[in-house]
Amino acid sequence: MKKHIFTLLMLLVTASFMTADAQLVTGKRGSDDFQLGVAGFSYRKFNLEQTLKYLQSMDVHYFSVKDWWLPLNSTKEQMDAFKAKCAEYGVEGYILGPIYMKSEAEVDRAFAYAARYGSEVFIGVPTYELIDYVIKKVAETGIRVAIHTHGPDGQPFPNIYKIVELVKDPKLGVGCCMDLGHSIRMGEDVCKDIVKYKDWIYDIHIKDETEASKKGKTWEIGRGVIDFKPIIKALRKIKYTGKISMEFEKNPNDPHPGVAESIGYLRGMMDAMGK
Repeated sequence: MKKHIFTLLMLLVTASFMTADAQLVTGKRGSDDFQLGVAGFSYRKFNLEQTLKYLQSMDVHYFSVKDWWLPLNSTKEQMDAFKAKCAEYGVEGYILGPIYMKSEAEVDRAFAYAARYGSEVFIGVPTYELIDYVIKKVAETGIRVAIHTHGPDGQPFPNIYKIVELVKDPKLGVGCCMDLGHSIRMGEDVCKDIVKYKDWIYDIHIKDETEASKKGKTWEIGRGVIDFKPIIKALRKIKYTGKISMEFEKNPNDPHPGVAESIGYLRGMMDAMGK
């Protein structure tokens, strides 16, 4: 009798498992709101193919192209071959740069390079004196420039404020590649700036920092001092549709574990926060 009761109970338990709803993801994930990429500088010690393999392993489809993979004198044919190689791995070199420009000739070269690639925008760092010439080139070519911010380290354009001060009008096509890590090192209110200067932001580089000062160094996202939840909320508030590229300056000889950890943290946090 006991044996029959035990068998019946087992059948009931098994049936309950069979009829229970599986806990599956339905609909979009929170991270689907954003296009996560990697800044090419993160893999500065690696060739193109190895870099693409790393990106593919993380299911990352976007990266910024540095000129050590695609020199500034590359022909259209070389650029097409470069794009084809990226496509083999499901990756798009979505933006060129940063390209540093210290003369009008270097500005001309950068715009011609972007035009051959078919870019609508590139990351550039001109000197202050060249801003008017850069604005003129934007008007001539229709190619916009996202000036990379570099924080408190003595390079031009420490923050978005300097870009706004010199360019004055976001409609001129010279905006910002906003480096959030450097903004934190400058002691700035990143969330406030994202909302206030939303029309100026063409691209974003994201990273964590060991401290919110000039001494701060790149750290894996989630281990440092930056609270990324309000940043994600601010980006959702402005309906940001550009790329967010992880820039990992730490461990140049072995960056991939840190990049992968950071990308995973961002995705998990975005998913947990929901829509």
